[in-house]
Amino acid sequence: MEGLSQRCPLPPAAQGCPRPGRGTALLVLTLLLLMYPLLRGLALQLHSALTGSYIPGTHSIAFVNCLNEQIARDIARAIMDKRLAAYVNILPKSSALYFWKGELEESTEILLLVKTRTSKIGELSNYVRSIHPFEIPEIISLPIDQGNPLYLKWIEESVPRD
Repeated sequence: MEGLSQRCPLPPAAQGCPRPGRGTALLVLTLLLLMYPLLRGLALQLHSALTGSYIPGTHSIAFVNCLNEQIARDIARAIMDKRLAAYVNILPKSSALYFWKGELEESTEILLLVKTRTSKIGELSNYVRSIHPFEIPEIISLPIDQGNPLYLKWIEESVPRD
């Protein structure tokens, strides 16, 4: 009680000593929830650094469709020249059916599979849109959950960090 009397000279009933209330607890809980993604990311990076394990989603594969092989090669080379990817596969022609401006269209396309860091997907997408001849080019990506650890490390070493 002596410690309490030093902080609150009057009896608690007379003065109403400040104590942490629901507002403080709610604030702390809110901050923890907002910081969870950051804290989780840091914990995963620390775990990865200590154990050498892979963090799922660190790398991605982007799919980019092109009208023909020459356009596909030009876009693939441009991506590689900007060091936005470690590796680009140029897959042979495939048939495509899609709706465009209300009409069913059919065409052949060349597919690029672009292996890169997930953190580069936004920059990659912006760059491809700026050089692609399609009005709305297909650029979609999927995170890599697992893979050959040596290959994933090679991707990391080949594509500079942000």
